[in-house]
Amino acid sequence: MSGIWLRPERSGRGPEPEHDRAAIAAAGIRLADAGGLAAASMRRVGAEIGASAAALYRYVRTREELLELMADAAVGELVAVPATGEWRADLLALAREVLGLYRRHPWLLEAGRGPLGPNGLGYLEQGLALLSPLDRPGAAKLEALGMLTGVVQLVARLELSAGDAAQWQADQAALVTRAVADGAHPHLAAAVGGGSAAPEGELLDRILPRVLAGLLGA
Repeated sequence: MSGIWLRPERSGRGPEPEHDRAAIAAAGIRLADAGGLAAASMRRVGAEIGASAAALYRYVRTREELLELMADAAVGELVAVPATGEWRADLLALAREVLGLYRRHPWLLEAGRGPLGPNGLGYLEQGLALLSPLDRPGAAKLEALGMLTGVVQLVARLELSAGDAAQWQADQAALVTRAVADGAHPHLAAAVGGGSAAPEGELLDRILPRVLAGLLGA
């Protein structure tokens, strides 16, 4: 496990560093946004900030640490959701913010999940604050926030693989509707009720409230 968040950015000894973590993370994000996660190599990030790959290792010990810096910096883009006291609506608004983050930075889906950084901790704090009106154990709330992120990632992956998500959904619905017409799929026909197989509304808006209600019993 990386210890970058446990190390001070400056040791307090020696000359002042030429670069900082924020600049390194920003350079990695620019490269990943333009060319995917593979583009954010130590060599290319070093070149982006005017340093060699060897010099970059003075600031981040591994590429995994670099990815942690990038991911946490991206999380810092999230706009705070104002609490209304309606935790369901507030968490759905938070989920939409997170989905927007994945849409802007699809490489986040590949970056993995390292130890929480400062912005990641802030995200958890905000989610727990939105859940504060709900009388449930803290562990259950943390699990719900983890599942919220998981559902958002699922939707983001679907959008990324499908291209035009609305068109993909319409095509799938047309395929199911045609399939049930031949009578060979009675359970599927019952599930769609003989009508259109296309559900209404955004996928995230349909799924997430049910997931959260099941986890939190509310």
